[in-house]
Amino acid sequence: MRIYLDHNATTPLREEVVDAMVAVLRNEFGNPSSTHAEGATARRRVEDARAEVAALLGVTPDEVFFTGGATESNNAVLHGVLTADHDPHADAPPRVVISEVEHPSVLEPCQILEDAGRARVSRIAVDTDGRIDRDALRGALALPDTALVSLVWANNETGVVLPMAEIASDAAAAGVPLHVDATQGVGKIPIDLREVQADFLSCSAHKLGGPKGTGALVVRAGRSLPPLLAGGPQERRRRGGTENVAGIVGLGVACRLAREELEERGRRYSALRDRLWSGMQKRIPDLRRNGAPESVLPNTLNVEICGAPGEVILQALDLEGVAASAGAACHSGAISPSHVLTAMGRTPEQARSALRLSVGHGVDEAQVDHAVSLLAELAERARKMEAS
Repeated sequence: MRIYLDHNATTPLREEVVDAMVAVLRNEFGNPSSTHAEGATARRRVEDARAEVAALLGVTPDEVFFTGGATESNNAVLHGVLTADHDPHADAPPRVVISEVEHPSVLEPCQILEDAGRARVSRIAVDTDGRIDRDALRGALALPDTALVSLVWANNETGVVLPMAEIASDAAAAGVPLHVDATQGVGKIPIDLREVQADFLSCSAHKLGGPKGTGALVVRAGRSLPPLLAGGPQERRRRGGTENVAGIVGLGVACRLAREELEERGRRYSALRDRLWSGMQKRIPDLRRNGAPESVLPNTLNVEICGAPGEVILQALDLEGVAASAGAACHSGAISPSHVLTAMGRTPEQARSALRLSVGHGVDEAQVDHAVSLLAELAERARKMEAS
């Protein structure tokens, strides 16, 4: 049996999610836009799922829109807010404020908009623990041309969680809309938009036991976006195209499970993560933990095994039956160092020695202990190879 320690890349489907999706795929093939009984059944399934997403995130169902995932949701917000009301004859394009450690689904659209002269981008630095420079953020928010701030709630590589309630208050005081990429946080930590004044939120089903290719975008009441996909009345004309009913149902079930289990998940994942870290500390000399340990996701450990190339250890782990990561899943197979870790001040060599180990549903203590033993053995071997 393989040991899966890459839950930040994607999560195994929960059995409850599989059962619900299979029932829809086998028996409920209707188009939610159709007016007959089959269509009405499909529509009910979509709206029931919408209510579950809303309940988990502390919003109303009318504020939830289904998408193909957080990448699509992020693009919809960035392109929509920054281009919807922009006067092409204005002296300067609108400004978007991001951090240097955003996911590529924010970094790359921002770069495209900047290169096309459709936006200016302020990139806020982080400290050596991955925490954002709040003074620099407040300064950027105060600029009169700032139209949007877009920040990741919990970093996908280090697990560092931003103080989003305080950041949201700063953005609201400056009158700047806030978009949060909450993909890694949903289902792992409490995310309640009744307490955090975010205007837009993105998430993906496959990060919390749901299916790939399905996600959600929250657009708070009073905010508007042009459709990223035009061509139909679906999702109240915010996203044209026939809905992926089975995927949406799967997301709804995953959100219900997260709401029911969130407190226990936090305890369980934290205990496994800490067991992993303490075991590595006892068995492997010269380690460095990346990310402020008091403010990280309960399931995430990013650790540098100094002097041991991460890609070598990952390949050896895989051969031994353990799946892990050296950074974001989107960068798998790449040799270039993590932009997140280099933004935190790590050298390219240090960044290449980092592993991301993320636990989740199905991981137990015996698996963690076995992974620690393998890591100790492989770290020693990799260091000898590197020194020779």
